[in-house]
Amino acid sequence: MNQPVVVLDPGHNGGNGTNARAINRQVPAGRGETKPCNTTGTSTNAGYAEHAFTLDVARKVNAALTVRGIRVVMTRQDDDGIGPCVDERAKIGNSAGAAAVVSIHADGSNSAGAKGFHVAYSSPPLNEQQGAPSRKLTGALRGGMLAAGFPTATYIGSDGEAPRSDLAGLNLSTRPSALVECGNMRNSGEAASMSTSDGRQKYADAITAGILKFLGR
Repeated sequence: MNQPVVVLDPGHNGGNGTNARAINRQVPAGRGETKPCNTTGTSTNAGYAEHAFTLDVARKVNAALTVRGIRVVMTRQDDDGIGPCVDERAKIGNSAGAAAVVSIHADGSNSAGAKGFHVAYSSPPLNEQQGAPSRKLTGALRGGMLAAGFPTATYIGSDGEAPRSDLAGLNLSTRPSALVECGNMRNSGEAASMSTSDGRQKYADAITAGILKFLGR
């Protein structure tokens, strides 16, 4: 059996906040559009940053997949750099010939009562892999999150899934790709879970389960 490759894309980076010029540079975003290279991401009200959350969750998923014989490629290895830009992140997945590309994020909605996860996918699809394969990955990730007890988002998407045409990493992908918004960092309950190692492990276990289901493992 060939060893599958999974690309994990932990959102943002720790150096983005002090390098506005670099991350505001316009890059291709698909569909004839451009977007800033990257953004700073959000944080909990207590100041725990999304970029730190996403990297730790990705590292935990990496460890779990690796012991299952899956080769993992990370779009970034640490939390003190800049970027990579959103188009570069897509290129990493494309160049790796990934069986699945999973971007990991957390949201920062201030809408009253906003909580829960959603999984975004590129819609309308721009190539074959953004169609049925990406929808299958989206469904598997949604299933993993639901099985772990995470509620679906109350403020975006439908039943834990959200079609998007504005996310560059998904638009530019030629591999099965999806983006998991694990929850809302501005919700006190979800923020409390995201801010602990045990809480992040629960998110990682759910994402891992979804990836393994998609891969038929």
